[in-house]
Amino acid sequence: MCGSQFPGIKKMSTSAKSIIHYKFPKVKQPPRELSNRLALLLAGGDGQRLQELTSKIAGAPIPKQYCRLLRGSSLLEATISRAQFFAPSERISVVINRNHLPLAKDQINTLSESNIIVQPRNRDTGPGMIYALLHLERSNPDATVAVFPTDHYISRDWTFMAHVNRAAITASHLPDKIGILGIVPDGIESGYGYILPSGRLQKSDDAYHVEAFTEKPNCDVARAIIARGGLWNTLVMVFRLSRMLELLQELVPLEFEKLSKAAVSPNTAAEIYSALASWNFSTRVLSQIPEHLVVHRVANVHWSDWGTRESVERTYRDLKLVPFWNSPDSRTHCKI
Repeated sequence: MCGSQFPGIKKMSTSAKSIIHYKFPKVKQPPRELSNRLALLLAGGDGQRLQELTSKIAGAPIPKQYCRLLRGSSLLEATISRAQFFAPSERISVVINRNHLPLAKDQINTLSESNIIVQPRNRDTGPGMIYALLHLERSNPDATVAVFPTDHYISRDWTFMAHVNRAAITASHLPDKIGILGIVPDGIESGYGYILPSGRLQKSDDAYHVEAFTEKPNCDVARAIIARGGLWNTLVMVFRLSRMLELLQELVPLEFEKLSKAAVSPNTAAEIYSALASWNFSTRVLSQIPEHLVVHRVANVHWSDWGTRESVERTYRDLKLVPFWNSPDSRTHCKI
């Protein structure tokens, strides 16, 4: 966090409790015309910056997406539930690391085994994204894909997913565009990506063309971007699968070729991954293609990238809650 909160931004509030309870919603099956939708959940991060807190809660330094930071529910479980507003469970896939399987298995048991994409190791969001998309292409080359990170806190699932579904409608009308959700900032964060909208899409209230995408600017640059209407990057995206793969092949051809071989040859995937460098999808891809992006402005949802203990506890304070791990009886609630 670089500075004070911005005045005039309303925070979501709730009655004072000691914990966040996550209620899994009941979801209706989508109509037949939406059957080409797929949801891809990214769960390959190691969350090293939050390991001090996850150790306290879980008894071991586990990745944050598997930790029951929501008291009884993990961020991964919450994301699986939320994704069902976009596609039924049989069309939800998740990419995880092989060494995360023992942690993940009980949390992803509502998904089909064929929808569990296991990458040999974590190489950041770039390789994880390509590897997973290539797997999806095998059986669903014409799919419309929504991508969801699994390590963010999001309030008001219905409202947030309404924006995702509007992005899917935009993608159907503009199939060469990559839709992305941007959050109206309530502070200056140098650790986030920033999207600078330009002209509004015709006949749209919240969708804009993109002038620039800046990954993790310093505080002065972030402040200037926000002053011009800049939004935080959620990495929640909606796009036509074939179009995204086309762009990736153009932007990162060497990495794409290697990951294509890994995706079709499980026996050599570990060897290929061991030689891959880690790289960030936002930095190497999104920041290079602002002209291909459409950003959907989200102003009515509480969103936070829970990358640090400070960011988690700040969300609890904003919601007028006391972090349960700081309560006197926290020892009774520290099991996964």
